[in-house]
Amino acid sequence: MSNDPRAALDQLIAAFEAHFALASQEGPDSPELGNAEDALQDAFFTYDNVLFSVYDAELPFDIMMDEDSDDDEYYEDDDHDEDEDDDHDEDDYFDYDSYDERVAPEDLEDTVER
Repeated sequence: MSNDPRAALDQLIAAFEAHFALASQEGPDSPELGNAEDALQDAFFTYDNVLFSVYDAELPFDIMMDEDSDDDEYYEDDDHDEDEDDDHDEDDYFDYDSYDERVAPEDLEDTVER
């Protein structure tokens, strides 16, 4: 990867143009359009990385993966149960509102080893 932001921007623009050309001619399920989408995504990430590494600037948006992405393999775990109760109970949290950091000296005697 080159660290030339201008070259990365030119590649991103070219990827947008290639994607547009295929999107206007091919169907949404076209393998060519899918390849153009992948190239566009790669060009975007390359430009984003180069821009940040050279100018310490970030783009105001990110590409999010859709639910049908190939990255779903990460979540395909036999031990994962979607119906499992992942909610935290009230007992899982410390109640700071009722906490009094002042402790009476006689309460400390039981916790200090002598």
